[in-house]
Amino acid sequence: MRLAGISGQDIAASPIHRLKISGATPDGFSIYPDPIAPPDHMRGESLMKDVWRIGADKIEMNEGLPPWTAPLPSRHFADRVHRFDWLADVFAQGEAGAERACYLVDDWMANFGRFNGFAWRIGCAGDRVWNWMLCGSMLFTRGEPAEIERRLETLARHLRHIEALQPDCVDFIARWRVACVMVLESLCLKEGEGLDEALELLESECTAQILPDGGHVTRAPARGLRTMLDLCVLADAFEKAGRPVPDFMTKWIERLGGMVAFFRSGDGALPPFNDSDESLPQIVDAVLGRMKSKPRGFMVAPKSGFHKILKAGTCLILDAGEAPAQPFGDGAHAGALTFEFQDGESRLVTSCGFSPEADIDWRAAVRRTGAHSTLVLATEDSAPFQRNEETGLTFPEGPEGIFAKRMEENEEIWLDAQHGGYKRLFGLLHRRRLFMSSDGSRLTGEDSLARPLSQGPGKLEKPIPFAVRFHLHPTVSATMKDSYIRLRTDSGDIWHFKTSHSGAKLEKTVYLSRGVVEKSRQIVLSGRADPNSDGSTPPNCLRWAFLKEEAE
Repeated sequence: MRLAGISGQDIAASPIHRLKISGATPDGFSIYPDPIAPPDHMRGESLMKDVWRIGADKIEMNEGLPPWTAPLPSRHFADRVHRFDWLADVFAQGEAGAERACYLVDDWMANFGRFNGFAWRIGCAGDRVWNWMLCGSMLFTRGEPAEIERRLETLARHLRHIEALQPDCVDFIARWRVACVMVLESLCLKEGEGLDEALELLESECTAQILPDGGHVTRAPARGLRTMLDLCVLADAFEKAGRPVPDFMTKWIERLGGMVAFFRSGDGALPPFNDSDESLPQIVDAVLGRMKSKPRGFMVAPKSGFHKILKAGTCLILDAGEAPAQPFGDGAHAGALTFEFQDGESRLVTSCGFSPEADIDWRAAVRRTGAHSTLVLATEDSAPFQRNEETGLTFPEGPEGIFAKRMEENEEIWLDAQHGGYKRLFGLLHRRRLFMSSDGSRLTGEDSLARPLSQGPGKLEKPIPFAVRFHLHPTVSATMKDSYIRLRTDSGDIWHFKTSHSGAKLEKTVYLSRGVVEKSRQIVLSGRADPNSDGSTPPNCLRWAFLKEEAE
């Protein structure tokens, strides 16, 4: 419960609430929404073989039995199953898949369709309804009339349930989903009844959750992608219903599209900043393909706090932003001045990443500063975690004084950034300077720890242990050499990591952003910092470089 927060708790249904969610069954859909996101065929094929995999956990069912008829590995596993994110993947498996999908939904409704304290939590119920409706053209048209009516009755019961809970919902993710569901319900099931109220709620959530530069308020690229995907689904539904797409939706889709294009990596997926994963490239392609015009290009996202350098296919994105305000920081990471480094379609330097499929303990662990490619002082987090009493979750606070400035000259780019997250405990500022050559073949960096002159000498006298970490993507193979570390990307290109700091090491790490916990390696530069240094000389100043080997 410490990791799941209030939104992870079972809910209760009073007699009055049960009366509220009873009512008439709709006649059917007037229009069916298009899902836009392509299905995950690999997952669909696995489910057709009765293999249910969520993160590192896997169960195998017999003879097509639903997973909820067996003991599940964890509440997290059960939560992902009850959200039905997998439904479209099963429907995509031809006629047999459609039969299996309808059977699974019918069995779920028979067992949980009236009420269940765990499965009917507002966020879980909202996602389930959304996924049912996106599969509406298949789910609510197949079978006998009595079967279709039972599905519609359960759907309507769910809709009344989440609408009744919406005013008291403190989970911003659930609030977003409910707003989208209410708009879709009005367009598809009510022929526009209640649309003005639903749009008012959605517009309010757009204003609260999308930054002016198009980034999501959580500073997570994948959340921005999913937000844009939802709005594109709704825009399509408006057009199908013969109604004009609201101006605010068009505006936010354009801004979100610019930010998705900003983050898009050479392999087509997104970088795993904060609670973000390597979203499938085909989903990125699908949403960007819905834009009326080419996304605007930019290298600095000031409101989101990211800087980008792109030279000859080599790309670096630096996180120089403060943690989101509450309640939007409940999933944020303490990764100040971490960066993603890519060579064309190959990823080199990343973080431990994140995945909603991964076990909740892992997802909590990778929020720490040590899980990012940045400097860690005395194993402390650059942004200390505090508890949000309203949601029961923790959020990083700060770090104070974080910023980055950009300098360009003769096609070469410098980024100079710093933060004061360690100033309170140790009196030191972390400064990171990055330089990329005009041909993209050289990235040099300097990390330093300095005590501001205005503070005078500090009380601490003993050296403070630190480590600068560079987490390598699992597709990178790393080998220690005499004077450098040799890195080979999945495309076969060779990079050398060099440093003036003695004792560079290769250590084990993990990577979550592809849905499972993968083993990988990290480069670690460790030492002991002088608490009164100005940061200009070792051990408080470390210089390092990534150099691309010329192809023969």
